[in-house]
Amino acid sequence: MSDNKNVIFGDTLRGYTEKIILSILSNEDLYGYKINKIIETRTNHSLVFNEATLYTTFQRLEKFGYITSYWVKNDNLPKKKYYSITKEGVSFLANCKFEWKRTKELIDLFL
Repeated sequence: MSDNKNVIFGDTLRGYTEKIILSILSNEDLYGYKINKIIETRTNHSLVFNEATLYTTFQRLEKFGYITSYWVKNDNLPKKKYYSITKEGVSFLANCKFEWKRTKELIDLFL
């Protein structure tokens, strides 16, 4: 893991956790551990989500209808819960990306 002062914990990005997960799921169905590893790898271990944050977010996204889940059993391995983005999730993500772009443009005027 990188120097601890460079690590951003998931709680700091609470408002963006859903959007980050939906963005990853827009590429393929994945299980929770793999999603977290993708986040850590893409950010060079600078963004860390604890398990509770991650799974609470999955529950919230399912409740809103933005993702669905299903179980997959592979031979001698334990079954894994996979998550898939829904049409509603894709639409929500598109709106979030537009909102983020516009927000960033405005904030960049000042910072």
